[in-house]
Amino acid sequence: MIVPTMASISVVIPVFNDAVMLRACLDALAAQSRPADEIIVVDNGCTDDSADVGRAGGARVISQPVRGILPATVAGFDAATGDILARLDADSVPPPVWLERVEHLLDASGGPSAVTGPGDFYGAGRLVCWLGRVVYIGGYFAVIGALLGHPPLFGSNMAITSTTWSRIRPLVDPTLSEVHDDLYLSFRIQPDMAVRYDSNLRVGISARPFDNWSGLSRRLVWAWRTLRINRGSPSPRERRASRRASRRAPTRP
Repeated sequence: MIVPTMASISVVIPVFNDAVMLRACLDALAAQSRPADEIIVVDNGCTDDSADVGRAGGARVISQPVRGILPATVAGFDAATGDILARLDADSVPPPVWLERVEHLLDASGGPSAVTGPGDFYGAGRLVCWLGRVVYIGGYFAVIGALLGHPPLFGSNMAITSTTWSRIRPLVDPTLSEVHDDLYLSFRIQPDMAVRYDSNLRVGISARPFDNWSGLSRRLVWAWRTLRINRGSPSPRERRASRRASRRAPTRP
């Protein structure tokens, strides 16, 4: 049994011309067993009615004219007031217990600094959805996890504590546009922070990245650019050594 607590949760959803899917995402949030205390839709220069959909769905809509998923996510996290900052994409469809599970995982004494989980693709054939889940997402967690020495964050399905965000925020350059925010932020997780990957923390995500090569290739280019930006980061061996040393260090007061 999950025991209710007093933590407040903000859900941040960056959006760019995605009104239809945003509506489905907000409908799913409205059906949560543990309602969000605050939903922030970040209008990243939309020319459709995404902002109106956000307001109609009970969200606070803020504007981030600097285009890019990282600037939009940073603006949302900066504006959030919750103890827990959850993050979805506009095409994410969380199940009814998603926020309840996020709260259970994060709002505990000595709990992790961030939680993340996989996605289940919808909107394509069975084979494409399976390859996306196993190869695309599974490969991301396996390869980047080995590189970082801890599970990476997955932007369609993640949450961090407000304390974690306060600590890593000075390390974030919000002007970077053509990068993946989740991968970029994963590199800023500190040695004494813990990221928990929970296979039961799942959301539905659109399979549209696989609709055409241009969309998929753009994502791969962004991944390469994000890795290049962080090429001066400590090696996987150094990261693991720092994490081991942090675990042996006395607990901060």
